[in-house]
Amino acid sequence: MKLTLGFSPCPNDTFIFEALINQKFDVEGFEFDVHLEDVQTLNQWAMEGKLDVTKVSYGVLPFINKDYYVMSSGGAIGNGCGPLLISKGNVTDEEINNSAIAIPGENTTAHLLFSLAYPNAKNKVFKVFNEIEPFVLEGNGLGVIIHENRFTYEEKGLHKVVDLGDYWEQKTGSPIPLGGIVGKRTLPLPVLKKLDSLIRHSIEYAYVNKYKDELPDYVKEHAQEMSEEVMLQHISLYVNSFSFKLGKTGRDAVRNLMKVYKELHPESNIGDLEIFATKVY
Repeated sequence: MKLTLGFSPCPNDTFIFEALINQKFDVEGFEFDVHLEDVQTLNQWAMEGKLDVTKVSYGVLPFINKDYYVMSSGGAIGNGCGPLLISKGNVTDEEINNSAIAIPGENTTAHLLFSLAYPNAKNKVFKVFNEIEPFVLEGNGLGVIIHENRFTYEEKGLHKVVDLGDYWEQKTGSPIPLGGIVGKRTLPLPVLKKLDSLIRHSIEYAYVNKYKDELPDYVKEHAQEMSEEVMLQHISLYVNSFSFKLGKTGRDAVRNLMKVYKELHPESNIGDLEIFATKVY
């Protein structure tokens, strides 16, 4: 079976999928047409139903749940790994509400977490994640950063205003559901189940073969000129036990996110479809 598969070029995703797409173990007849794109592009494609299986921000789930199931493996959920609101100097809550805020995509988890913390901030500008630091440095406003920018913003003289992930954890009691793998509901459940186990096997392969000691070329070549130290920090932060399997805690975190979205958007008509393929998970 050949499937279209999308994920980002970020080290956590390439670390997870490298062994699978390069067939370093028996992939049991699967072939993949791979697309590496930034997460907002992947979110948009999921809203269009473009790919069979794809990484998305959990923030886009209310818009795609009718077409996709959330899979159990390959995602990014955790503690202390959420987006940060940064500025060039000290700011008050009133200034935040009235400032331009650069956010890495409209349908991202980062946007949802920012909206939870600052529901009255309306002047939002949506940008690709690597455009946010320059936006703030040029004095255009504040920014919400994700990915490797968490490790570099201080070196550039920028300041953390609030850790939006900490705010989420304190508010909900859940780990932070950043992004996950979704598969089309039209795919047979046995296919989703087998693919889920292959993704888990790919992560296991990476750890058994000590990729964290010597990153494979596939991870390095897609890492956008990141230092290897930052790549390893990135992987350590976003690849964890929830990446192997969501489990009840992970599933509850995703359900909490859907609940928060509904509270922030009471006019929305997100349905009551089961988020997870229960026969699989």
